[in-house]
Amino acid sequence: MEFKLDGTAEEALQQINDKQYALPFASDSRKLFKIGVNFSKEKRGIEGWIVED
Repeated sequence: MEFKLDGTAEEALQQINDKQYALPFASDSRKLFKIGVNFSKEKRGIEGWIVED
């Protein structure tokens, strides 16, 4: 999971992919989910999220 504050869920997911955070888990047989989440200061909560498997 990657979290952003006043960014976008797409930016969070892009960071997961760019920095290859999932690479150490590639040999694990379990299903892996990459989750990008954006929080909004204005809304004071989650503004959006993306799940990639």
